[in-house]
Amino acid sequence: METRERVDLLGKVPLFFGLKAGALERIASLCGEETFARDDVIFRHGDAGDRLYVIASGSVRIGRDVPGLGEEALAVLATGAVFGEMSLLGEATRSADARAHGRCRLLSIDNAALMDLLFLQKEVAYEVLWNMARLLSARLRETNDKLALLTFSSKF
Repeated sequence: METRERVDLLGKVPLFFGLKAGALERIASLCGEETFARDDVIFRHGDAGDRLYVIASGSVRIGRDVPGLGEEALAVLATGAVFGEMSLLGEATRSADARAHGRCRLLSIDNAALMDLLFLQKEVAYEVLWNMARLLSARLRETNDKLALLTFSSKF
């Protein structure tokens, strides 16, 4: 993927909304590319979180294995979505599995490299951290809605 394509994609990713072209170019320079076939494991629950991912094409399934039941899909993410971003906020392990839902191509961004950039570029850090708060807040609301629906439906 060319740098211009990376910059265009990153500019559409909620985590990087509002960043100027120069900041997007610096982030694009940190990106690696990875390709996965359908059902390939990208990471597993409990793995160390050392990078975040942006879906350049295809889709990714986020889920957890439930003993006796198999995989429970929590979300299916499409092109332009970011995942694994919680690893930026601490050294906790992965909270779920990520598998290719179909063939997919991902940009991967090493946490240490991104944190170095954010440390040096305070205005970029400000935007990224606010975007992170918005993204995680939206995901928490969605999870709360799902839990409320499960609780309500289990009463019948």
